[in-house]
Amino acid sequence: METAPAQRQAAILFADIAGSTRLYETLGDAEALATITRALDLIRQVCEEHGGRIVKTIGDEAMAIFPNAANAAYASITMQTQVSGMKTSRGAPLSIHAGFHYGPVIEESKDVFGDSVNLAARLTSLAKASQTLLSEDTLAILSPSLRSRTRPQDTHTVRGKQNDIAVFELIWQESREELTAMAPRAVLRDAMLKLSHGGTQAELGPGVNLYTFGRDAQSDMVIADRMASRQHARIERRRDKFVLIDHSTNGTFCTVEGEKEIELRREEFTLRGRGRISFGHGYDEDPSETVDFDTGA
Repeated sequence: METAPAQRQAAILFADIAGSTRLYETLGDAEALATITRALDLIRQVCEEHGGRIVKTIGDEAMAIFPNAANAAYASITMQTQVSGMKTSRGAPLSIHAGFHYGPVIEESKDVFGDSVNLAARLTSLAKASQTLLSEDTLAILSPSLRSRTRPQDTHTVRGKQNDIAVFELIWQESREELTAMAPRAVLRDAMLKLSHGGTQAELGPGVNLYTFGRDAQSDMVIADRMASRQHARIERRRDKFVLIDHSTNGTFCTVEGEKEIELRREEFTLRGRGRISFGHGYDEDPSETVDFDTGA
């Protein structure tokens, strides 16, 4: 009988070379690859110097594991500082965006898996060039001196997480004058979306971040219209907003009360006010099966 892979606590950090696509456009493939490789080699060296290990590199991104959050934090400060001092052959500066999270991971065949990996990757994708982001849970276990080098960012809705994640930026610059001033953060309302389809009612809000529509019986709301696709569309909650996303064959049609109907084809639209959604055709073509929505705004 095979034993399950062991789980342990660790910090996962991703570092991604910012603007790599533009590097290939401006420098050419060979020189861009050499420049990115040089930056990744530096990132590897910094991680090892801070007790970490590079798990893998994929294109312009490195993934590393550290025994604790402090090591990951100091490594990110060092690599941000050193990479920012690098330049291309044309004198353009390099930068990275990074993210890290401390939590349970599973190591198997020198690779690392688990929710902590997914969250660290998501933080990295949210970070802008020259930014390092970390989660609130990770912030809580850092030393006071490291916590003093952070500032809050917005909360974010993360796929697979019921609750929004509070995100913080780790400041690596030596001078506070180098930082962009932060505007006061507005207090977000508790977003709620009501859906109605025939006799079916549904509500999206905190704890319900994703809702699907389609002819497939596994959809959250089944649409019987033959013009609808099996997996037709979905609504995602993103903080205090709800976004309708079409991934159908025939398109999704949305009408906000008092406005003209819009057609979505592999596109997304932020719902507002009240209105209706039609699947595969406009409302006027067949008004028999629609979904009414109300954002409460």
